[in-house]
Amino acid sequence: MNKDQIKGRIEETKGKVKEVAGKILDDKEMEIKGNVQKNIGKAQASIGDVKEDIKEV
Repeated sequence: MNKDQIKGRIEETKGKVKEVAGKILDDKEMEIKGNVQKNIGKAQASIGDVKEDIKEV
């Protein structure tokens, strides 16, 4: 695992938590910010996955 994969998965998890907290607290802004953070984390993790795949070839 490289640092992009780790950081991306951490951000994705934090975003999921924030999104769920926003739903529970009925806070649309928090929910949206969590969703955005989750998707940014997914993208970063995907970049890390591609880097790993390239490194293995």
